[in-house]
Amino acid sequence: MKVRRKILIALLLVIAALAAWICSDLFRPFKVEIRDFDANEVARLDTAMWRSYYARQRLQLFREAGELLETQFHFPFWRRQLVAFYAAKSAFVFKDGKSRADYEKALPDLRKFYREIHDVSASDFDVEAAAKLELEWWIVHRQRLQHQPGDLAKALADGAAAVYGVSSEELTEYGTLRAQAMDIRDNKAESGGVTEEDWRQIDDLLHRSWNALHAAVNRK
Repeated sequence: MKVRRKILIALLLVIAALAAWICSDLFRPFKVEIRDFDANEVARLDTAMWRSYYARQRLQLFREAGELLETQFHFPFWRRQLVAFYAAKSAFVFKDGKSRADYEKALPDLRKFYREIHDVSASDFDVEAAAKLELEWWIVHRQRLQHQPGDLAKALADGAAAVYGVSSEELTEYGTLRAQAMDIRDNKAESGGVTEEDWRQIDDLLHRSWNALHAAVNRK
């Protein structure tokens, strides 16, 4: 009986410690400057997440989103698992959609994702606007044949502008370069497949795009 009691007490202590760790991770307040990011690392992970998304590698995308949240936003372990879940879930809810009504089912998780980013951001932004504009560029990209040239670049710039508190015009280069990367991926996928050389070109454009964004949002 004494041995069993000791085991039970030890187990309860482990559970209590785990619960305290989880609660601390989820609810401990902290702030980061979201403009202070490593553009090249974000671009590397952006390319990786594109590849995971199009290959339907849900777990891999979840892991890469978690890495981004850890390295760029400094989310603690359990909180980044939750926020990465919101990101990955919204992406694949959207991916499986066939209409705007389907696509909008991704919005609740996008709101949760941007609420978490907002809560740790040293600078304020409109969570609802950020979530809706994120979804909008996803839709413009999906329905690109129904849009004019330049619409995707503008939608991308609008979405980032809402988060970083700058004008959309200041992010034209970012939006244009990222849209060009998407065009390569889409065109190559439709004409036989995306090669490693194509992915290198995409990665280069994404590096240039994220560096342009970093420069624009940190301009004095």
